[in-house]
Amino acid sequence: LVELPPPQRLALSYGPLRARATTLALFALDARLGTLVRRRGEPVLAQMRLAWWRDTLAADPASWPAGDAVLDSLREWREPAGLVPLVDGWESLLGDSLDAQAFAQPRGAAFARLAGELGLEAPGAAACGQVWALGDLAANLSDAAERAAAVKYAAALPSPTALPRALRPLTVLAKLARRSLSRGGGPLLDGPGA
Repeated sequence: LVELPPPQRLALSYGPLRARATTLALFALDARLGTLVRRRGEPVLAQMRLAWWRDTLAADPASWPAGDAVLDSLREWREPAGLVPLVDGWESLLGDSLDAQAFAQPRGAAFARLAGELGLEAPGAAACGQVWALGDLAANLSDAAERAAAVKYAAALPSPTALPRALRPLTVLAKLARRSLSRGGGPLLDGPGA
């Protein structure tokens, strides 16, 4: 699909086989959207690419173009349109100032959608997804003030809760993120202790 960052690859290895393909599809979409934002160059071009993803995910999967590995992995989802807010979350980073909430909430909602896709009741999935989103964001911010804002917003969120076994990759990411955020927002995998 796409090259996943090491924390997501590690977390995916902890998931049960029956949930891996669905979880991988979400991780791959998230990674693709993150790449679009990081390589934004001209913000208008990034917004156009993100708009394409928003429109495509909202459309019937039968109308999606063939040959894109990320889209192909999402064709089996019952409600891929539920991932449209994830695009909005990534797009929020294109603004002039960081809005940690506008970034974290949609990313958390994507994990609530993953739980639904797996047929699970997991009320803590969205909160765990937000914690991971903020940890991931803080670890990749070069501006100290923005990193501090992400850490501060995360501190107000509840601690990651126990999730069903199928969501173990999210549990791993949320705990790595919480650990990183408690240390000021450094890398999620910073040595054997992680």
